[in-house]
Amino acid sequence: MTKRIILALIFCIVCFFIVWKPSVEAYSNKTYNWSFKPSRNNEPATTESHYIELLDKYGGFFIGDTSRKELYLTFDNGYENGYTAVILDVLKDKQVPATFFVTGHYLETEQELIRRMVGEGHIVGNHSWHHPSLPNVSDERLERELEKVKGKFTEITGIQEMHYLRPPRGEFSERSLALSEKLGYTNVFWSMAYKDWEVDKQKGAQYAYDQIMKRIHPGAVMLLHSVSKGNAEALERVIDDARAEGYEFKSLDDYMLDKQLKPL
Repeated sequence: MTKRIILALIFCIVCFFIVWKPSVEAYSNKTYNWSFKPSRNNEPATTESHYIELLDKYGGFFIGDTSRKELYLTFDNGYENGYTAVILDVLKDKQVPATFFVTGHYLETEQELIRRMVGEGHIVGNHSWHHPSLPNVSDERLERELEKVKGKFTEITGIQEMHYLRPPRGEFSERSLALSEKLGYTNVFWSMAYKDWEVDKQKGAQYAYDQIMKRIHPGAVMLLHSVSKGNAEALERVIDDARAEGYEFKSLDDYMLDKQLKPL
């Protein structure tokens, strides 16, 4: 009898470890609001050391190689305000790659623009379906938010892969970073941005140009919103003048490939 009990206990323990998987609930869910610290004279921005540790741990990033004068142009597309086509026209004319982070609403309402982004060589990234704070939703809801975007994107374009995530509102936690990494995403934050999303408070092309140009720096991951009239009107000049200053526009895929090829 004793031997049978011992064998039964061993069997139960073995089954437990086969079935049990570490849950992301074991990670801290303390919510952080992304922020960066601009530097003067177009020097690279920085952020909180704790944020850098978390991004390094879970494969995310907010800035590229600061030894190179390279820029990574990204747009957040929650809804359409009539300027994305203009932005795409400029990008096509100037042969500049970009990444567009889209929501479910955008995928449902702007499918021709999505197809155009892909057709013209841009990356489409995940900005979640409903734009919730990812630390504030359950593991299951977080996965649904991301998988629904990916599924709709595949339905529209036929492309199966979606690799990059921009956390809505810039809110994240260790748990949200860990879970999204397990789902195959690289979290992409930013090292350059300005208050450009208020459509009723646009200050014109010159203001947009000035705000962008004073913040660009080597390795900058640039966050712009496509709803901004000023951004659309300033973009061509920004690209020309950034190039005149020695900058090159690269894609997020370029950066990830460079990271993989770097010697340890």
